[in-house]
Amino acid sequence: MKKTNLKILYAIQGTGNGHLARATEIVPMLNKLGDTDVLVSGIQGDIQLPFPVKYHFYGLSFIFGKKGGVSLWQTVRRSRPFRLLRDILKLPVNDYDLVICDFEPVTAWACKIRGKKCVGLSHQNAVLHPQAPKPAHHDLMGHFILKYYSPASVKYGFHFKALDEKNFTPVIRPDIRKKNPTNKGHYTVYLPAYSNEEIELILSQFPQYNWEVFSKHSKESYREGSIWFRPVSLNDFSESFVSCAGILCTAGFETPAEAIHMGKKLCVIPMKKQYEQACNAAFVGNMGVRVLTNWHESHKQLADWLQYDEPLKINYPDETFRILERLVEDCEAELCKKMAASID
Repeated sequence: MKKTNLKILYAIQGTGNGHLARATEIVPMLNKLGDTDVLVSGIQGDIQLPFPVKYHFYGLSFIFGKKGGVSLWQTVRRSRPFRLLRDILKLPVNDYDLVICDFEPVTAWACKIRGKKCVGLSHQNAVLHPQAPKPAHHDLMGHFILKYYSPASVKYGFHFKALDEKNFTPVIRPDIRKKNPTNKGHYTVYLPAYSNEEIELILSQFPQYNWEVFSKHSKESYREGSIWFRPVSLNDFSESFVSCAGILCTAGFETPAEAIHMGKKLCVIPMKKQYEQACNAAFVGNMGVRVLTNWHESHKQLADWLQYDEPLKINYPDETFRILERLVEDCEAELCKKMAASID
């Protein structure tokens, strides 16, 4: 498909690194399809994007704590509701032919207020799908947040398995897709809602294994026994990930999906009071991935995982560009209909 004359706005949720990592794959593709501007909101991301960002907004972020979950107090204390409203009201969404939103609230609500079509393209859209596994305990507040945090006119989603014609398999970054996995024996760890001390408390019980921990709470690298604490860096994380024996991480989406694609042994622990992660844990648990429920009581489960668990491997197809082409083609068709109607 040739590059169109469409003006595209791609809005990214900057609270989690997974959204930002996925954007490194999607934005270059969108630039091949139209004139694309990028918007990022949120204050919890650690990844520097390798392309210009036109709009930076404070947004509405859920602040990670250090005990395994979101800190409600810090989330409320650091929220800026009037700033959020101001940004929603001033964002010029009507300047764009196509608005694509990856669970980003400023853009989604700006479109909703103005009656502008917003195409949701995110993992969160697939989480609530009727065919997606759910945890035994239903979280009404978590369900409400997933449904209304970033409302969209049309919803497309990504999950660990394709669910229907609008819910696809994961986006796998080229840094992962093009690499041949190796095994240098270490285990890569990403648990951003736990302090380094909490992580060390458990992992120090396994000194026979080398652990590479990418921590939101470290600005410098340092070692504690067999544990190497490192600042979060997409390149460093990818390098560690490709060569690891296994990965221990939260029950997010991008990292577990990439682990499954690469055939890495995977163990996840959902963040506390995070319904989306509870849903993800239910999904991968059904697929045979080990799920931890209590970090402080995880010694036996981790020991069994390290000694006995086998990796799950699914070769996820590379269909991201085809999906984006579909969105652009649909937008062009709608614009043509509107033009024809105005002439009539």
